[in-house]
Amino acid sequence: MRPRQHLVIDGDDTLWENNVYFEEAAEEFIDLLDHSTLSRAEVRSVLDDIERANLAVHGYGSAAFGRNLEETFHRLAERHPAAGELDRVRELGRRILAQPMEIRPGVEVTLGYLAPRHELTLFTKGHAEEQQLKVDRSGLAGYFARVVVTPEKDEGAYRRLVADNGLEAGQTWMIGNSPRSDVNPALAAGLRAVYIPHPRTWSLEVEELVESDRLVILKSFAQLRRLF
Repeated sequence: MRPRQHLVIDGDDTLWENNVYFEEAAEEFIDLLDHSTLSRAEVRSVLDDIERANLAVHGYGSAAFGRNLEETFHRLAERHPAAGELDRVRELGRRILAQPMEIRPGVEVTLGYLAPRHELTLFTKGHAEEQQLKVDRSGLAGYFARVVVTPEKDEGAYRRLVADNGLEAGQTWMIGNSPRSDVNPALAAGLRAVYIPHPRTWSLEVEELVESDRLVILKSFAQLRRLF
């Protein structure tokens, strides 16, 4: 039995699929926009820029995404919106909430292995009600000692998490798929980190990993059983 440690685990695209539904909605939006000169990649780049600029205002989640789609439509559309067209744009964001909850491979059996051996915290960012709904629908809350939803996951958020729950940073691991939100700020706050890449990680969450001897990179969630 390995020493008991604190494992802080991300939700979106670590425990369950998330970004794939936003990607599908973005592709449908590009079809709807049907720009005559911009490529799909160029339209997506504009959407990314608008999302990045609005993070501090709109935050994360399906509602914020819908507003960003609408702003992108107004900026790029080569026509006045047809009847019901903006409603279709907004529906692309609302529809994300209705997508099925798909647990990532190996997650539940691995949580069942880890929970009796270590103290688990689910640490997820975004709109509080929307994230809590995902947690409830996932059926995974019972594996965790606590569920914490935060508007942003930056260095300060990790320091508060450690302080508020009496954790020892050096014995606390952050596990997730996002370099920007799960790995780099956790390392900056003195935690250890496990990076589990996801092939569809949101582009705004991708950045170069900080080099650290406190970082472990795994290929799958199931490999946590070898580490812990």
